Amino acid sequence: MGASRGPFEPEYSELPGQIPVFPLSGALLLPGGRLPLNIFEPRYLSMVRDVMAQPHRLIGMIQSRDDSEDDKLFDVGCAGRISSYSETDDGRMLITLSGTSRFRLLDCDDGAAGYRLASVSWSEFKSDLVPCETEISREHLIDVLRNYFKLKGFTVDWDHIQNCEDERLVSTLSMICPFEVPEKQALLESVDLTSRAELLIAILEMASHSEHDDQGAKH
Repeated sequence: MGASRGPFEPEYSELPGQIPVFPLSGALLLPGGRLPLNIFEPRYLSMVRDVMAQPHRLIGMIQSRDDSEDDKLFDVGCAGRISSYSETDDGRMLITLSGTSRFRLLDCDDGAAGYRLASVSWSEFKSDLVPCETEISREHLIDVLRNYFKLKGFTVDWDHIQNCEDERLVSTLSMICPFEVPEKQALLESVDLTSRAELLIAILEMASHSEHDDQGAKH
């Protein structure tokens, strides 16, 4: 079963045609997921201030095709609503983005405040705004995940994982696991939860095989 959408999430008709974007490779946000961010650059501090004054409070997270944010961006990103906000004594802002909907990038320009403003289309991703009812191969995912975490030496709260809803589980794992940029982008662009879960299983299996081979080569 999928996670329900919160009462503060915008309706499809309320999504704006232009949003500020935060290019950050390796940082994946998915609908229903939560992404904490530490904001310290002046242009992004300005971005957060401007976004907080908007009713939708949306920031678009999008990956660069290369490590530099000045390089070409991927075509698909995910918008997140600022759902928590705090300030630090040293001038930083700590925010959390709650994933709202994916978007397709149409155009992107530098705004007057130094951060990028993007024209976006939401039409392909209307399903992101409704609760997901798709089933996944949960037992298979958990089995693969156990092997992956064991090989990586990660400590995991398995009770929490077992109690996590399917969509929240797949989204959280896709976001926090140390995958490569192309893998994270493929997870983002998966058509639905079932496809994303199947791809996640495949990536975990490939990573486990690679890790096992690397460990074997060291002996």
